[in-house]
Amino acid sequence: MSPSTIFWISNSVRILLIIAGTWLACYFWGVTTGLLLGFAGVLGLFLHQLYYLQRLAVWLDHPSSSRLPDGSGAWMEVFSRLYKLRRGDEKNQAELAEWLARFRQAMTLLPDGVVIMDDVLFLEWCNPAAERHLGLSLHQDKGMRVTNLVRSPEFMDYIILGRYDTPLTLSFRDHKLIVHIIPFENRRQILVTHDVTESERIDMLRRDFIANASHELRTPLTVINGFLEIAASGVEMDKETRAAHIRLMTEQGNRMQRLVEDMLTLTRLESMDHLVRMEVINMRALLEQILQEANALSNGRHVITLHTDGPDLKGSTDEIRSALTNLVTNAIRYTPEGGTIQLRWEQTDKGPRFSVEDDGIGISPEHISRLTERFYRVDKSRSRETQGTGLGLAIVKHVLLRHHAQLMIDSTPDVGSQFSVQFPLSAAHSQQ
Repeated sequence: MSPSTIFWISNSVRILLIIAGTWLACYFWGVTTGLLLGFAGVLGLFLHQLYYLQRLAVWLDHPSSSRLPDGSGAWMEVFSRLYKLRRGDEKNQAELAEWLARFRQAMTLLPDGVVIMDDVLFLEWCNPAAERHLGLSLHQDKGMRVTNLVRSPEFMDYIILGRYDTPLTLSFRDHKLIVHIIPFENRRQILVTHDVTESERIDMLRRDFIANASHELRTPLTVINGFLEIAASGVEMDKETRAAHIRLMTEQGNRMQRLVEDMLTLTRLESMDHLVRMEVINMRALLEQILQEANALSNGRHVITLHTDGPDLKGSTDEIRSALTNLVTNAIRYTPEGGTIQLRWEQTDKGPRFSVEDDGIGISPEHISRLTERFYRVDKSRSRETQGTGLGLAIVKHVLLRHHAQLMIDSTPDVGSQFSVQFPLSAAHSQQ
């Protein structure tokens, strides 16, 4: 049977029992006594309903803290339905709280800033990214007007004009942000910030790289094309002049080849798909080979010594050779004739260390932090004289990053420089 049918049957039975009792009392004890007993039954039924109504009122005042009362008769069905409704409401609230917690967690983990404001731009909520981007604090700034917290004329103009269909590019707190305001509901707005500082820096580095590479290639190409035009014009040249032209073209061609090879090496090192091929490197043999190449490049102009008492190394032989060779080559190029260069491979408390120490021209402190940038040169004219490509230390930096090593530079102008590579303890190969 339906709950409605049960309700009416239960109450009808009670009324019929009171009527029957009243009739029987009138029959046996007289009309007056029967009516009094009937009135008492109706009054009892009325007070019974009032009692449960009062208990229901008390529960409705504090539904979350009060226990749902038990009932009898029709009230049992009423309280049973209320209990089911309460359980369903508690379940819905638990699900809503869970979804709200997930939403806040997702908003917290977003790299973009999210600020929720009311219709007059008072802060209601923001995620940590928005706090970093705009200098906000949800704990301290909640309920304050966002335009009073973000002090920027461009942001104020954007708010005043209200042209939210076009994002705003804003430079704020050493960040470059893309700001977009999205109205939602009738009295809410969402402010979204996207930090493009790093992408802008990468784009600038890419533009600088293309410009520098083009500039580096233009000089040798100009020289080669100029000599080729002279040769094509049919101008008579003596043997010595022709030999000088060919020598210069060969030098410039070799310079372009070294530049292209270094750029390809950098591209390979930066590729995420190109993993380090781990192998055991015989460092004594490798450094002896680098020493021979250094003496050939120096051609007797420097005194180069090698001291090795460090362990073998775990890593890529080709990459480690390239990095160490670049450091030694730089020392030779920037050390005047008659200078000394010391190569050292040793084991330290922090791990294996390779160092190149010279008594060359040295480097001023303001240049040291930028030495590993592509095409960065302390002295451009001297770099061209020494046939450097400007990419050697950039290659060293990327090789060391891939091997979890660190480059340390200590240099004093007109005194000399020391370039040290500190490998981690885990890079040392222990002899079994």
